[in-house]
Amino acid sequence: MASTQEVLPTPLDASSNPPPLFDGTTRLYTYYSCPFAQRVWITRNYKGLQDQIKLVPLNLANRPAWYKEKVYPENKVPALEHNGKIIGESLDLIKYVDSNFEGPSLFPKDPEKAKFGEELISHVGTFTGALYTAFKADDTVKQADAQFDYLENALKKFDDGPFLLGQFSLADIAYIPFVERFQSFLSAVWKYDITAGRPKLAAWLEEINKIDAYKVTKTDPNELVGYYKKRFLEQQ
Repeated sequence: MASTQEVLPTPLDASSNPPPLFDGTTRLYTYYSCPFAQRVWITRNYKGLQDQIKLVPLNLANRPAWYKEKVYPENKVPALEHNGKIIGESLDLIKYVDSNFEGPSLFPKDPEKAKFGEELISHVGTFTGALYTAFKADDTVKQADAQFDYLENALKKFDDGPFLLGQFSLADIAYIPFVERFQSFLSAVWKYDITAGRPKLAAWLEEINKIDAYKVTKTDPNELVGYYKKRFLEQQ
């Protein structure tokens, strides 16, 4: 699904005024390099909702006080302003956007695929947590192997397409922002290629990187690596 090219708004900081809140406009409050917010951004783009859901990027290092006070008391992203209410949590939001807005469905009706899709989405926190732990371990590569083997095996379940449920879905969207970051970091620091010996994972990444709705949300790999080095290596 192609997404129309849009001019990305400038992030709002502590000196910025809020948008006209709860005026009927649907807004996605985001941070351009946040993987959680990226999930919802991809979903919005793939469904062709650039006009229906307006991006409101924030500068999280200097975030506006009105965001916590008037929009989302949790004071984090992503959050969606829709029909007079605010909804948070990225995995809930991708399902909400898929179910409540027009555009191609991102979750299969087939019961077997739907069940496996829910299992994959439920497991994503375990997957990311295990890799965060691996980054601080002595046997990083060994621990990373187990997680990427999990994805490789998951990709073998359905053979009617290159994605986790055959066709592109919320399951892929749940994982790709983190796989994007882990791939760059593991390659830069440990010279570890997550696709080596994993042809399904290699094909998955190749196909996802053809999707415009995803490509426009990607962060510069050098920026990601720098952030992860500071987060995981400089603290040791």
